[in-house]
Amino acid sequence: MIAFHPLFRNPHLQTVAAHYWKRPDAGPGYPLVRRLFRTEPDVQVAVDSQQPPGLPAGHVVMVHGLEGSSAAGYIRSLSAAAVRAGFAAHRFHMRTCGATEHLCTTLYHAGLTSDLDAVMRQIQAEKPAPVFLVGFSLGGNVVMKLAGELGSDGPGLIRGVCGVSTPLDLEACARRIAEPDNRLYQKRFVNRMRARICATGRYQPRDFAGLSSVWQIDDRITAPSFGFGNAENYYRTQSAVRFLDGIRVPALLIQAQDDTFIPFGIFSAPALRANPLIELRATEAGGHLGFIGRRPHRLWLDETILEWIQGHR
Repeated sequence: MIAFHPLFRNPHLQTVAAHYWKRPDAGPGYPLVRRLFRTEPDVQVAVDSQQPPGLPAGHVVMVHGLEGSSAAGYIRSLSAAAVRAGFAAHRFHMRTCGATEHLCTTLYHAGLTSDLDAVMRQIQAEKPAPVFLVGFSLGGNVVMKLAGELGSDGPGLIRGVCGVSTPLDLEACARRIAEPDNRLYQKRFVNRMRARICATGRYQPRDFAGLSSVWQIDDRITAPSFGFGNAENYYRTQSAVRFLDGIRVPALLIQAQDDTFIPFGIFSAPALRANPLIELRATEAGGHLGFIGRRPHRLWLDETILEWIQGHR
């Protein structure tokens, strides 16, 4: 296990620095190839993949966070590390993300696992090899929920699942991000959610009148569009914490205790502690998706995830 020695102690500095930090590239020998997967009759999602020479040691399927894409720094650097280590790296986009708004008239939500399930099965069928799911932030909720839904079928489909800065309790996290110290982050999320949702053609800017928080958008837009009714019911039914007891594969949760989006108290959930297959690696510092460390472990997150994957291959 690699110890984490933070370069910055301030959680906001960790969060912002990680977003802008220069990331390594796998190089021209590992071109990024985009494929479209049809997961439902009227739904296509994009996956950007890099392949190692010869047969892969396994597949690492990565899922981005809220309003993210395969261009996110944390995904680019893990993809480079994985492919250099002999794994096929697949950057999965949730529906309508990654400039795919025109490929689907529906939205995505924090518990939508069917697209990832369909893509994972097709990838594994094409090149049989161990599959590892890695989700970041909102993507962490998706991968952990899917692992729980699979239950006893999980070991036949995936070798392991990892969630980083994972909002296991969606309601608690939506409330936390609405607090004053997160106002700039929330404003950014709201602006990007509005732009993407309007790009689907299903909604207009006027539909967002008076909506200034993630909770309000989920309550007015996301929850009703999927039949959840309101934000409270959406969060209650789609939070991964309700599915942790069903996980039957090795699972790793990486979480900074100072994450300003995610209350660390949610990781004391009885379902998490009761499942011996779930390992929680909690650091004192690290922010949200930060984890910028002191040398020689600058990109500590990539090293830690890859070490865990190789240990379970």
